[in-house]
Amino acid sequence: MKKLFLLIVVLVAGFVAWYFHAISAMDSDSVDRKKVSIQSGWSTMQIANYLDDEGMIRSPLAFRLFVRSKKMDGKLQAGMYLLQKSLSVSEIADALRSGKAEELIVTIPEGYTVQDIDTLLSSMDLMEEGEIVRCASECDFSTYDFLPKTTEGLAERGGKLEGFLYPDTYYVQSEGFVAKFFLERMLNAFRNTVITEHATEIEASGRSLHELITMGSLIEEETRTTTERQIVSDILWKRYDNGMGLGVDATVRYILNKPTQDITYGDLNTNSPYNTRKFRGLPPGPIANAGLPSILAAMTPKGSPYWYYLHDTKGQIHYAKTNEEHNTNRYFYLGSGLKE
Repeated sequence: MKKLFLLIVVLVAGFVAWYFHAISAMDSDSVDRKKVSIQSGWSTMQIANYLDDEGMIRSPLAFRLFVRSKKMDGKLQAGMYLLQKSLSVSEIADALRSGKAEELIVTIPEGYTVQDIDTLLSSMDLMEEGEIVRCASECDFSTYDFLPKTTEGLAERGGKLEGFLYPDTYYVQSEGFVAKFFLERMLNAFRNTVITEHATEIEASGRSLHELITMGSLIEEETRTTTERQIVSDILWKRYDNGMGLGVDATVRYILNKPTQDITYGDLNTNSPYNTRKFRGLPPGPIANAGLPSILAAMTPKGSPYWYYLHDTKGQIHYAKTNEEHNTNRYFYLGSGLKE
């Protein structure tokens, strides 16, 4: 009888040890998130097997036992979730039962404007159209001392924030989304990734942050590769320092809100300080939220003998040392490129 009792004790102790290990997190130190999709109508067993296949739990059996012990059977909600591998079975089950851990992946591409971000977020049904644009102009961001002090001269569509919202992938709650909080996350990412991590390069450039970010936005819109970025940066800074017009059509597109339409002669005569075809110097502010490669290119231009550039209809860049060479390139590769 004693041997039987000891055997039972050992078995129970072994089961308890196994169970608590099996419901622990796969990797308690991990910060990685994994997208999981729980389908409508799935049983607890199907959910357990799916989570096991996705590497989110140690044991489907332990998951089912836990769910049953907590009377959660039939209460786990379908939906898309972003779950960390540092979550235990208890935390995963609570998330699936409440649905509150459901998050969406929001990727803000490099070169997006405030208006583009607004369109993207509203298309994802996170907010009403216009909330981001409105907040960029009206919300209080005075704690971010790297932003322009005033909106005077800046395009209304971007306010003070244009150029300072860091393009990246963000995880957001699908419910309770607040435009201002999201913009603050992007500003924080900009401060950490650009200002803090590259303080040395900013100081060494001899330019103001506003100049660098504005130039970075032009480079973002005008280039396609790392090599192009640094050479175009050199070209634009030389033209800027020598009092020449920058001639960046993207600035005209920005102020006229014509991202893809043909540029006309009339457009190039637009009476706006953003029009670098008509007015010398940088535009009053950035024309897009540039990615880090373009911002770094603005900080570290690569010296070259060129003063002009253009892209042909296939996207290939062509440089020129003189205006005559540039006009020849324009003739051979683009024609006039303009409409009346």
